[in-house]
Amino acid sequence: MKLVFLIPAFPLLGALSLIFFGRKLKEPLAGYIATLAVGMSFVFSVVVWLAFLGYHSSVFVEHLFVWINTGSFKVDAGLRVDPLSLTMVLFVTGVSTLIHFYSVEYMHKDIDFPKFFLYLNLFVTSMIILVLGNNMLLTFVGWEGVGVCSYFLISFWHERPSAASAGKKAMIVNRIADVGFLLSMFLVIHYVHSLNYSAIFAAAPHLSKSVVAAIVMLAFVGAMGKSAQVPLYGWLADAMEGPTPVSALIHAATMVTAGVYLMVRLSPVLALSPDIAHVITIIGILTAFMAAMAATAQDDIKKVLAYSTVSQLGYMFVGVGTGAYAAAIFLMVTHAFYKALLFLSSGSVIHGMHDEQNLKKMGALRIVMPITAVAFFTGWMAIAGVPPFAGFWSKGDVLLGAFGESWLVWIIGLATAGVTSYYMGREYCLAFLGKARWMPATVKGKKKSAKAVSHSPHIDPHEPSYKMMIPVVTLAVLALLGGLLNLPFASSLKFLDNFLKPAIAASPSYLHSSALTQIVLGSLDAIFAIGGGLIAYFIWSKTFERPALEFTLFKNAWYIDKTGDVAIARSSTKLAEVTDGVIEPKVIDGAVVGVTKLVLAVGILIRKLASGFVRREALVIAGGLVILIIIGGLRGGL
Repeated sequence: MKLVFLIPAFPLLGALSLIFFGRKLKEPLAGYIATLAVGMSFVFSVVVWLAFLGYHSSVFVEHLFVWINTGSFKVDAGLRVDPLSLTMVLFVTGVSTLIHFYSVEYMHKDIDFPKFFLYLNLFVTSMIILVLGNNMLLTFVGWEGVGVCSYFLISFWHERPSAASAGKKAMIVNRIADVGFLLSMFLVIHYVHSLNYSAIFAAAPHLSKSVVAAIVMLAFVGAMGKSAQVPLYGWLADAMEGPTPVSALIHAATMVTAGVYLMVRLSPVLALSPDIAHVITIIGILTAFMAAMAATAQDDIKKVLAYSTVSQLGYMFVGVGTGAYAAAIFLMVTHAFYKALLFLSSGSVIHGMHDEQNLKKMGALRIVMPITAVAFFTGWMAIAGVPPFAGFWSKGDVLLGAFGESWLVWIIGLATAGVTSYYMGREYCLAFLGKARWMPATVKGKKKSAKAVSHSPHIDPHEPSYKMMIPVVTLAVLALLGGLLNLPFASSLKFLDNFLKPAIAASPSYLHSSALTQIVLGSLDAIFAIGGGLIAYFIWSKTFERPALEFTLFKNAWYIDKTGDVAIARSSTKLAEVTDGVIEPKVIDGAVVGVTKLVLAVGILIRKLASGFVRREALVIAGGLVILIIIGGLRGGL
């Protein structure tokens, strides 16, 4: 397990090699080196995991060096190996390797090909540091690292104003939320005098309830920004301006999963503050529902998936808030499989459609892209929660926790599951079924394939090369079989639950429901998932225009982003303009100029006294002596 340092070292070395030799390596070698670096990170993650299975303790810490040592406060740079961090690095490095390999072909002929893979390697390195960090400060280093890399990658095609703006928006929103994380750390330093997780967990039961509540609530504020919860979710939809592999990496393996990870890591502290847990549950379920409704009216193939990620993250926070920590991680892992699958499948569509992303301009792609169609269908079934796909088992565990917490939360979660299946079904129908709307003309009286009747010299949809299809097919298998990680039929089949137990807080008793309850709830989950998909099929399979069902409120994501823009961004701009035009020149500059004028006036007055004339100087000295004598006499008389 002492080889754990190699897990972040390989992608970091890959990034360094691309910094110094990327231009010389060029395409595709730069991409393969980056892919190999992350692949080796995955290999050593497996090696460390196998070694950990035979380890005598539930935690192993690899001390690297003393980072901060001032007075009684000390921070070590160390890597924490426990069930939670191992689970994270296994799926982060595994999914990231597939995305890297896919990107070699997807980014073919891009002028900044080596730079793209440099950023990808740095992104994965930062995420690994985040999850392996032995203390909150090292976690924060990785936390900020993924934030910076997301900015680089979202605005990668910065010559497009929309991409540059989206990158800045992601950076600013997350920096605002990160103030919460920082304040949480400051409280921990003040009351615990250490940032090491083991010390925090040991001290938490001895802290006052208000201090514990403040620590976890402020940490959750940071998580709200990173994991795009209401009202801070607007940046994630705009982040679709980056290349599609970036979207897959952000949504499936890095960045947005960091917030959920942080709260599960702090679960021994969070479990001591049920009031904050309730707040997390409420925000999570509201986010899940509102984002799902927003997804029902989007026309961009990637924005539908973006809002679906926000909704799924809301489910994960419901799991965190209800104490179903293992369920939240289970959903995170399976979500990585099917969300990476959906994004890479949509990337294949965009690639084949020559960068077209509007669903209303697609249709009938199942004919010319059958493998991609099957893969996307698999992702749809998985995210909808149709048995036996992975999402059925993981989302079912979260809803089981919601059922034990509150009937209302469970009902909203169940309804959201139906909406999820509906909007994914709508997306599938618009892209792969119906008529081929990418064709300028049709041939009447003859039954021909979509490709045969295409008269466009510019759009000729086709399956991508095997380099892009291997990751897609692999992820499709994982999206189908991922539920095997944690089956509910017997305690011995709950592999992930049993593995995670030593690293997370104990789950509430209501999560251990009877078999009958689980069967009933699971059946309802399946009914809503299948029902939502069928409704989508009957509505959207033969038409692409249903304006009555595409509400403006949902298309604009409940206007939360625009409200923030008007209330905060634009008002701040107006304030800056007033400051620049009035306060700056008249108040601040006026005060500075006024001081200089006062000093100048005093100088002129004093200069008159120091004229250089002997008689005047003697008179001033004599007058001063007279005044001093009088003052001395008065004081002596008193």
